[in-house]
Amino acid sequence: MAQHRPPPPTVTTPIPAPPPPAQAATPIAPGAVVQGPRRMEDFRGARQENDQGGRKVFTEPGRVIVVDPGGQSFIRHDEGDRFRYGARDIRVERAGEDTRTIVIRPDGAEIINITGRDGQLLRRIRRDREGREFIIIDNTYRDPAAVGGFYIEVPPPVLRIPYNRYIVEADEAPPDLIYETMEAPPVERIERRYSLDEIRYSPSVRALMPSIDLNSINFDTGSWEIPPDQAAKLQAIADGLNQAITRNPREVFLIEGHTDATGNDVDNLSLSDRRAESAATLLTQQFGVPAENLTSQGYGAQYLKEQTSGPSRINRRVTIRRITPLLNGGVAALPPPPPGTIPPR
Repeated sequence: MAQHRPPPPTVTTPIPAPPPPAQAATPIAPGAVVQGPRRMEDFRGARQENDQGGRKVFTEPGRVIVVDPGGQSFIRHDEGDRFRYGARDIRVERAGEDTRTIVIRPDGAEIINITGRDGQLLRRIRRDREGREFIIIDNTYRDPAAVGGFYIEVPPPVLRIPYNRYIVEADEAPPDLIYETMEAPPVERIERRYSLDEIRYSPSVRALMPSIDLNSINFDTGSWEIPPDQAAKLQAIADGLNQAITRNPREVFLIEGHTDATGNDVDNLSLSDRRAESAATLLTQQFGVPAENLTSQGYGAQYLKEQTSGPSRINRRVTIRRITPLLNGGVAALPPPPPGTIPPR
């Protein structure tokens, strides 16, 4: 089942920052009910639309959505909320134009998210109780050839593995195969390091890594909350993630959200992004997957597995993809920074 790829963006302006969070960066106790919208209709009326440089920009609580004239759409959100759950304390510091959000865990470890003035994540660092720092994500590298700094096209990979090992169906896969896929190398040589934004928004870059599809979670219509009776379906995924992260604490996994083609495109993009974030949050809250080793992104109905405009269980899915080799360059000529070293911007 080949996936259709939207064309590259025609507007080269960077994606704008999402709106600032409505709530302060304060800890959220485990099991606490978080205030805010729960379904699409809770904020659809508050969504604002305007034209910027030939493209449509939609702003809604927690998200900014950009619709390029060429047909491709992009969404950005602030991942800070995921780190509030179970934190002992949170400090926010300014360093020039950058913001450092330091999340202190109950065991004394710290997760440091450094963002630029545009709200974009620059680095994510774990500082253990002994004061040693480990870079989890370095998002400072920029290729001049990247459109707007966030999109780049690379040749499609030539698969040398069976297709069912390239896209693994979680509902049919034994735990060993799920873990094996989370440890699998790129299907083609990686030529350089890619920024997190290039990975998020460039389908040809993501295609270099195998993935796991889970389409058995049933969300209520217009909702991104995972019902308690559905949460257990993430158990095998969580076990594989925890096993991989235990083996390499610097692993990073992208949790993707996808919808079918029914409904409004902007709604679908927002819904898929919120569902991906819900899955990432649940993996941390219920199954203990470290939040710093996860990132999430929604794609709406842009990457259909089944080419239909109607309802499709196959298309409504959460995808898990290891992106560590893309972030650190794998065997690329440009080496990753040494462990514990913060590279210059």
